[in-house]
Amino acid sequence: MTATHHTPHQTPDRFALSEIHGPVLRPGDDAYVAEVTGFNLSAFHHPDVVVGAAGVDDVVTAMRWAAATGTPVAVQATGHGANFPIDGGMLISTTRMTDVTIDPAERTATVAAGARWRHVLEAAAPHGLAPLNGSSSDAGVVGYTLGGGLPVLGRTYGYAADRVRSVQVVTPDATLRTVTADTEPDLFWALRGGKGNLGVVTELTFDLVPLASVLGGGIYFRGEHAETVLHTWTDWTTTLPTEMCSAYTLLRLPPIPQIPEPLRGGFWARVALAWTGDVEEGENLLAPIREAAPVAIDTVEDMPYAAMDRIYLDPEDPLPAREACTLLRSLPPDARTAFLDRAGPAVPDFPLLLIELRHMGGELSRPAPVEDAICARDASYLLETVGVLPDPDTAAAVETATTALHDTMSPWSTGHTLVNLHGSPGDEKDRARAWTDEVYTRLSRTKSHYDPDNLLRFGHTVSTTSA
Repeated sequence: MTATHHTPHQTPDRFALSEIHGPVLRPGDDAYVAEVTGFNLSAFHHPDVVVGAAGVDDVVTAMRWAAATGTPVAVQATGHGANFPIDGGMLISTTRMTDVTIDPAERTATVAAGARWRHVLEAAAPHGLAPLNGSSSDAGVVGYTLGGGLPVLGRTYGYAADRVRSVQVVTPDATLRTVTADTEPDLFWALRGGKGNLGVVTELTFDLVPLASVLGGGIYFRGEHAETVLHTWTDWTTTLPTEMCSAYTLLRLPPIPQIPEPLRGGFWARVALAWTGDVEEGENLLAPIREAAPVAIDTVEDMPYAAMDRIYLDPEDPLPAREACTLLRSLPPDARTAFLDRAGPAVPDFPLLLIELRHMGGELSRPAPVEDAICARDASYLLETVGVLPDPDTAAAVETATTALHDTMSPWSTGHTLVNLHGSPGDEKDRARAWTDEVYTRLSRTKSHYDPDNLLRFGHTVSTTSA
C-alpha cells in the first residue's frame, strides 16, 4: 500500500486520504453526525475529519496522514467510554472492523478493532468457551481491554488485559506492529492497562476460559431494605470463595418504557452475582442474601454464559451519562454508614441512577502472569456511580451528588480509580489517579518514545516527558 506523504503541518485535504476504503467525512457531510455519535451521548464529538476505517490498511493510511500533518487522533468503536468531547483533529471510527476468530484448540479469540463483546460471546459459545467481558455485551472489546477490563467474572479469572497474548497496533509513526511480551515488552506492558496512549489497536488475541454456563442474575429488594442488605452483603463477601463474583447496587429507576416492569420507576437495592462453581453449592451460598430482607424479585438462574447481559441489565439504548469510580481498601461499618447517609433511603431525591459497590479481590488481586499497567490489585471493593444527564439542571445536580459521594468515601479509598470507569478526565493530576505514581511515570516515558509529538492526546491520556 502506498500513501501520499505531506510535510508536517500541511493543511489537510481529501486527496491525502484518497486511498481510504471506508468513508472520509467532514462537518456538514450527511453521515457525519451518525459516524461521530457513540453510546454515551453526554459528549458530542466535533472532529475536523472522520475516517470510517474499513480495515487495517485504512488505519495505517489515516495515521500516516495524521503524522504528516500534525493532526491529533482519537479512536472510537462503540462510544461506551465517550466521557469527553473530541474537538478538532481526526476521529478514526473502527465500528466496521468486527471480525472475530476463535481457535478452540488454543482457547483464544482474535478480534478486530470494532468488535463488541456480543460478537465474541456468540462465536465462543459453541465451543464451550467464554471471554472475560464486562457487564454489557454491547461494549467494545478493544477499549475495554486497553483499560484493563474488569470482568463480571473478575474474582474468578482476573482482569481481561491479563489474558492478552498479542496486540496488533498502529503507532503514531504509522508503523503496523504485532506486539507481544517477547517482541516489544515495554509497549506490550503499556498497552494492557494504559488505555489509548500508545497507538490505534487494530487487533487483539487473548485467552478464553472453558465455561459454558454460570449461576447468575439479580436479587432485588425494595429500597427501604437497603441498609440491612448492604450490611448482610458486605459481611457475606468476607467469606466467599473466588468462584463467587457479586455487586451491591442502589438503583433509582425512572418511569420510562425502556425499563421493564416491575422495576420501572422504583428504588431498589440489588445484589447481582455470577457463580462459576457447582450450581447447588452456589444456591446454598446465596441463602444469607435471600434471607436478609423480603425479596421482591429474584432472577438468579443457571444460564448460558452467552446470556450474561441478564445479570446486570445494563441500559441497551444510548443515553447521556456521567460516571465515576473510586477504589476502596475496605468497607467497615463506619464506611457503610457514611455511604448510606449520603446516598441511601433517607435521601429520596438523590439524583444518581446507579450506585454500585463491586466486590474485588480474588484473582483481581493477583499479579498478572506477564506484567501490565493495571493498578487496582490492592482494592477490596469498587464504588461506581452513574447519573443520567437529560438537561442542564439535572446535570448540575448529578455532578454535585457524584462529587459529594466520592468525597464521602475517600477515607476508605486507595487513592486510585479504574481508567475505564474514571469518567470525564480532568487535568493531569486527576487523570493520573488511574495509576500509581511509578506506573504513571513509566507510561509517560513509554508514550514519549512511541508518541513524541503527542498525537494521541484526546481523553484519558498521560503526559509525555523528556526524561
